[in-house]
Amino acid sequence: MTDAPQRDLPEGAAAYDAVPAVPDDDDARPLTIVIGADTFAPEINGSATFAASLAGGLARRGHTVHMVAPAAGKREHGIFQEEHGGETITVHRLWSWRYRPHPWLRFALPWRIESNAARILDSVKPDVVHYQSNIVVGRGLSKQALKRKIRLIATNHVMPENLLEFSLVPRFAHGMVVRWLWWDADRIYSRAEAMTSPTRRAADLVEAHTRIRGVLAISCGLDSSNYTPNFAPRTENLIMFVGRVTSEKQIDKLIRAFALLDPSLGAKLEIVGGGELEGDLKHLAESLGVTDRIQFDSYVTTEFLRSALTRATVFAMPSIAELQSIATMEALASGLPVVAANAMALPHLVHDGKNGYLFEPGDVEEFAARLTDVLRMPEDKLQEFKRESLKIVEAHDINRTISTFEELYRGHKVIEPLIEESLPFHRIIRERIARVRARAPRPLRASRAK
Repeated sequence: MTDAPQRDLPEGAAAYDAVPAVPDDDDARPLTIVIGADTFAPEINGSATFAASLAGGLARRGHTVHMVAPAAGKREHGIFQEEHGGETITVHRLWSWRYRPHPWLRFALPWRIESNAARILDSVKPDVVHYQSNIVVGRGLSKQALKRKIRLIATNHVMPENLLEFSLVPRFAHGMVVRWLWWDADRIYSRAEAMTSPTRRAADLVEAHTRIRGVLAISCGLDSSNYTPNFAPRTENLIMFVGRVTSEKQIDKLIRAFALLDPSLGAKLEIVGGGELEGDLKHLAESLGVTDRIQFDSYVTTEFLRSALTRATVFAMPSIAELQSIATMEALASGLPVVAANAMALPHLVHDGKNGYLFEPGDVEEFAARLTDVLRMPEDKLQEFKRESLKIVEAHDINRTISTFEELYRGHKVIEPLIEESLPFHRIIRERIARVRARAPRPLRASRAK
């Protein structure tokens, strides 16, 4: 059993003494749950996908779920009935502004978040508030829930370093700002009765940079039944990447590695996902002479994504900033071997030599070599890797995730559902330094790359 996080609580947190666990004989009572997130559908990212899946799964079990998130457009604020995770839930869309340095991000107005949070909580009267970040929505909901003695559960999906990518902060000040962001995260997340993160490595990262202890590793979860493995003998060598086309994903390294592959492999690369770097990456592919063998699919339907994973030979994930990587879990559920960067949470999903291979972040030649290992792999060994991927993803079943959060919402102690390697502090810091060093400038446009 794992106790709730141990920490120095802020003023007012003693109110949790008045929030007892739900009695055992009342465990079947449906709960009223408010989930708060700074990013949510129609935005496509791991945090938004998790919030939608969790909300839909909880509603399917009979709970009343209210989602609080920024409006998707300037005039799209209000209370709506929306379908997420296969269920209809109530979504409170807050007036939002577009963050201009970012290609799509919208944020709820910080100076109105507490009044909005107070209004929603007084209307809904939830049993629990589950906030997904400490930035705006979670900040307001947690403060107002604390005042009302409502149980608080927190989940962190954010690496502060990634928040600076589209900031106007000069590079020389990044270290100072990151330290401040962790300090602020500690202050906001310390309001919660229990704290979670998608993997043990992500949980260790929180503990390394804050006073919070006892952070639980609870997978974002995945419904594997939605994905279709293909065990038929391969007819082509297709490399697949799925995710946002942003610098943290290191897709330029994938394209450079792809360009190093032996032409006799007849390999093709498909990049599924949109983002601000798509134009730059197309120019990079052109400068490397591989444009005719790379397909960019930008924004696609869920059905197209699942079909693309089914027909792929290998999944490539060069990202250096994955706190879990739902896209990689989708690849595993599709029975794909994976070649991934040896960074953050990816080693939890990719077991080197068993269901794929790891390469050192930023090492393009090693990346190409590991892709070649899979593409030249005998069919019987490839099938072994496929079966191992399916076995690994079993631990991330969405129903297991939902059940664990139900226990937390009722105030019960839980056994951490993900048993993974816990990293010592010095290794976390060493990986963080390596990750910063691996950050590369934006891919050069063709005219400058020559």
